[in-house]
Amino acid sequence: MKVLTLNCGSSSVKYSIWSMPAKEVLCSGTVERVTLGSSFIKHKKSGKEEVIQKHDCPTHEVAIELIIKFLKDREQGVIVDLSEIDAVGHRVTHGGEKFVKSAIINGEVIKSIGDCAALAPLHNPPQLAGIRAAMKLMPNISHMAVFDTAFLTTMPPPNYIYGVPYEWYEKYKVRRYGFHGTSHLYVSKRAAVLLGKNPQDINLVTLHIGNGVSVTAIKKGLAYDHSMGFTPVEGAVMGTRSGDVDAGIIFHIMRLEKLLPEQMENILQKKSGLLGITGKYVDRRDIQKAAEEGDSRAKLAMEIECHRLRKYVGAYIAAMGGADAIVFTAGVGENAPLYREKICEGLQCMGLKIDLKKNATAVGGKNEMEISTSDSSIKAFVIPTREELVIVEDVVALLEKRYDVHTNFKYSFQK
Repeated sequence: MKVLTLNCGSSSVKYSIWSMPAKEVLCSGTVERVTLGSSFIKHKKSGKEEVIQKHDCPTHEVAIELIIKFLKDREQGVIVDLSEIDAVGHRVTHGGEKFVKSAIINGEVIKSIGDCAALAPLHNPPQLAGIRAAMKLMPNISHMAVFDTAFLTTMPPPNYIYGVPYEWYEKYKVRRYGFHGTSHLYVSKRAAVLLGKNPQDINLVTLHIGNGVSVTAIKKGLAYDHSMGFTPVEGAVMGTRSGDVDAGIIFHIMRLEKLLPEQMENILQKKSGLLGITGKYVDRRDIQKAAEEGDSRAKLAMEIECHRLRKYVGAYIAAMGGADAIVFTAGVGENAPLYREKICEGLQCMGLKIDLKKNATAVGGKNEMEISTSDSSIKAFVIPTREELVIVEDVVALLEKRYDVHTNFKYSFQK
């Protein structure tokens, strides 16, 4: 079985073809600068060197046409005819409250994704454009939508309702949604395997630490709480996003600086977080190096980020009444031992002890590793995330009609 994955951004389309059930990536790539001019494709067939080719892509449809051309290419392709593709899995950022699991795409699903566009204006519209284009170009193939918010829909109301007028939730669906759901789902299932337990029997705190950062409390295998909120701005300090901030500060600065809402939103999304604190750095490697060389603001940024994450870990363990493990994933989570060490400082009181030697060797983002000591009552793991595999597994489960909420994925997690 061959599954094509598509992840459409506002100016890019990422893709891959998987052979299932072998879970083998046959090829992958990205079309960059879609709609912007000077577009190009980067294509990598398994076992071959990456190929880069310029090609103007004024629309997502043209970009997907280009992808299909490469998929069928005699030298770089992995199929002869589109009929060899069994299904297409589309990543969709926001499914609102409607989609608690992945879905076979039809007219109703397309309408609902469009209805959620107001909740994710930067993501859902280009993803919807990609879905429409792909369905036009591949009309005889099943198309499935895999929602980044779906795993997080199991949060109970006390954990997703804000302390604002309840009518805002009733009228405008203002609530905590959360993001990075596919990543948290994947590492939680893998953690269950490493613990030798069923996912429904464990409590976890999973930390997705990249440019965007999110923390999820997973109770009895289901999402219980999450750091991001109505938008991805809430929660931990991130590369360019502020994370939690007193709303009063926003109004105060808007008055002083005479800022429009759009300007303030841009600041909170793109000019805050680690960039805002350091004044120049987003990459944690740059921040760590600068801190070691005596840059006080870089050191401050590192301390702020780790302190905030430590608070989330401690709070979530307490809220769940204990945890079996915490999991680090994504670029920083998988490759930054110092950050993991500092995040876990002081959590010995909760039974979490890091083995510094193990932690120091957990780099490269390739292998799953336990980094806690043998006597740590709460285990700590580094688990490289594989969000595309979540998409592929969901697609296969839908094709085989064995889908149930959050349980279809178990087939990938045998010991």
